[in-house]
Amino acid sequence: MLDPIIFSWGPITVRWYGVLIAAAMVIGTFLALREVKRRGWSEDNFLNMVLVMLPVSILGARLYYVAFSWSYYAANPSEIIAIWHGGLAIHGGLLAGILVVWFFSHYYGFGFGNTLDVMAPSVVLGQAIGRWGNYFNQEAYGYEVDPAKIPWAMFIDGAYRHPTFLYESLWDLLIFVFLLLLRRRKHDLLPGDLILFYMILYSAGRFVIEGFRTDSLMLFGILRVAQVVSLAAVLISIVVLWYRHRNHLPGGRINSIR
Repeated sequence: MLDPIIFSWGPITVRWYGVLIAAAMVIGTFLALREVKRRGWSEDNFLNMVLVMLPVSILGARLYYVAFSWSYYAANPSEIIAIWHGGLAIHGGLLAGILVVWFFSHYYGFGFGNTLDVMAPSVVLGQAIGRWGNYFNQEAYGYEVDPAKIPWAMFIDGAYRHPTFLYESLWDLLIFVFLLLLRRRKHDLLPGDLILFYMILYSAGRFVIEGFRTDSLMLFGILRVAQVVSLAAVLISIVVLWYRHRNHLPGGRINSIR
């Protein structure tokens, strides 16, 4: 069985999950800083925002997960803070992070849409890296499959299964490359377009992949929370993107995300 622990030294235990999440944050921050520097923004101000956003995002991701798994955590309250065991919901982290970005982007004058665009590639790359924490924790996997029909199936929890964490990691990497290429077409983009494309593509992929998972957070016992949220995100983002470009007026007047 795969060991989720890298090493232990006395009371200190270092886990792959935590290391990969930390690596995702560091790499994502450095990637965003390159774009910040290119745009001529204050790197110090941007880092101030990131240093608040990261812990708030983790808190939001955890609270979201706990809220939709409350029956378990109500019976095991000591597990609420045990994020090293897994249990971070990306939608909760995104919501909390966006609120922080909204505040600081206005405070520092970066512009809300512009700031989200700067961070979109970093976020999806971080997700691609962080999903491998699920692999080492042996979680977020899919249904049992026949390895003769699904040769890439992984042996997890006593059976061959869809490696849904791998599916999402690869999908996130494709989105990352797409966003970097799309960012070059700056004359065709409005502030906030990159984050909208991210929301559409990530949410569409998550909607499909979630259908293979066995550990989905459930709403009313019948609906997969991630699929409901993803479908809403796709529809809202498409409508907003269409509306903004339909109303893109000549002479530089645009309906951008402020």
